[in-house]
Amino acid sequence: MPVRIIIFEDNHRLRQSLKILLDGMENYTVCGDYENCSQAAMIVDEHRPDVIIMDIDMPGVNGIEGLRIIKERRPQTYIIMHTVLEDEERLFQCLCSGANGYILKNTSFINLLEAIDNVLHGGAPLSPTIAKKVLQSFQAAPSARLQYNLSERETEVLKYLVKGYSYKMIASACTISVDTVRGHIRNIYTKLHVNCGREAVAKALHDKIV
Repeated sequence: MPVRIIIFEDNHRLRQSLKILLDGMENYTVCGDYENCSQAAMIVDEHRPDVIIMDIDMPGVNGIEGLRIIKERRPQTYIIMHTVLEDEERLFQCLCSGANGYILKNTSFINLLEAIDNVLHGGAPLSPTIAKKVLQSFQAAPSARLQYNLSERETEVLKYLVKGYSYKMIASACTISVDTVRGHIRNIYTKLHVNCGREAVAKALHDKIV
């Protein structure tokens, strides 16, 4: 079955462009596109999307509130924030509310496709400038690392997870197997007291772990 995608974007021209481009890709189908999140709960109940491309600044119910509504309603749907906003507060709000990725609108369509594929395979894609902000905002804080008792390898894996790497990409970067990556990530989740990658990234950001 094709990957079902919904777009929330108040810029009509951009929304239609994304719809046309994504519908033209094999194995993707856009099952809805909307200018705000005022009917977000009803929309996800009706369409049961796999992936949502979400703007932040929209009239009525904005993207951050829409993100919270959708994650509460259908937590298994992956949500990629697609925005011009780079400020750390919005980024932190989105990650803590369940965003699976944060991509700037100046990102190429090819990179957006890569981000969609990334979340579908367990990654947390971030635009390069956003990844840099995340890493700069919590430069290695030894006390936090000691608090959670992360090993050097676990810290390294967490750093790549924060940068949006998929399990396969982390395995390549660390020269280890994907199964070993999964083992490290299970340990990270246990030590950080989280249940998924987005929660691990949000906690790493908030507590300045890596």
